[in-house]
Amino acid sequence: MKLHQKYTFLPALFLLGVFAPWTAEASPSRFMAMETLVKPPIGHVQFCRENRSACRGGTNAPVVVRLTEERWNELIALNSRVNSRIRPVTDEEKFGKPEYWTFPVDGSGDCEEYVLEKQRELIAAGWPRSALLITVAKDVKNAGHAVLTVRTDQGDMILDNQIEAVLPWYSTPYRYIKRQSTRAPAKWTGIADTRVTTVSSLGQ
Repeated sequence: MKLHQKYTFLPALFLLGVFAPWTAEASPSRFMAMETLVKPPIGHVQFCRENRSACRGGTNAPVVVRLTEERWNELIALNSRVNSRIRPVTDEEKFGKPEYWTFPVDGSGDCEEYVLEKQRELIAAGWPRSALLITVAKDVKNAGHAVLTVRTDQGDMILDNQIEAVLPWYSTPYRYIKRQSTRAPAKWTGIADTRVTTVSSLGQ
């Protein structure tokens, strides 16, 4: 879904969670609750095998980004630009296999290609890698979905190809499963998403 609207810098009350159209909690945490290390998605294992430089390194001092108006507008513009530039195509249609992660070099792909491109462009623009985390969730149809989590001092923000707006994680209609570790891009951490959401009643 593409929403062709212009989004301006959100007031602090929005970022603090007062306006949260899809959440069922009155005062959700601004940050995802992280658990222990888990197995990475098979698609990310394959991606790292083929794109080793994108998965190397790590840090013992992961950071969050101070969300100034300038950086907020940069996120919105980048999310909109990549969403409009990539043509949605499933892995089955494009590669003949159910799951394959890669950069959208030909301008097409599914949710993982959107996420990888957004992450790559933000890193190239000087954003810290440890604050830009590929995240796996279940969408409203209980299907697997990937988004980019941006860790900021205002909370975890989500860049998505299904929703044009950049939203706090708890204001999206997804059930979050796991995301890249803040310390090592090839490792993943489970997410304790205990919210009662529109997808939680759909089963595992």
